[in-house]
Amino acid sequence: MPNIRWLLSLITALHRFVYERSGGRIGGRLPGKRFLLLTTVGRRTGKRRVMPLLYVREADAFVVVGSNAGDDRPPAWWLNLEANPSARVQVDTEHHAVSARRAEGAELAALWSKLEGSYRHYADYRRRTPREIPVVVLEPEGTAA
Repeated sequence: MPNIRWLLSLITALHRFVYERSGGRIGGRLPGKRFLLLTTVGRRTGKRRVMPLLYVREADAFVVVGSNAGDDRPPAWWLNLEANPSARVQVDTEHHAVSARRAEGAELAALWSKLEGSYRHYADYRRRTPREIPVVVLEPEGTAA
């Protein structure tokens, strides 16, 4: 597969820009897809990092995948959450404080089924890399801000 990391970075930056500038009115939905903005704290820099991610709902939690498009390296946002699981999400115009945890066991299997049903490329990403792709549950830390 050709290296298209530069193109993915450009699309991500544009998506983040539109989502943030529109206050969440644009960028949160595409046909059959829902996106949130995940804000983490850089594990080395301490700076705010924002990433648009596909998600599915599971009860009151948001579930995201650390696929990094099937790359052998985990995404930086996941490494940031491992170092500090407190984060924020923006879903459309709403903001939530969340705590991240990695899904495991039976929960993981059930979530993979739901996730692959929402985005067909996840199955390809899992085949493409030898690493275990984290499924991350973002649970609310209280009421919406």
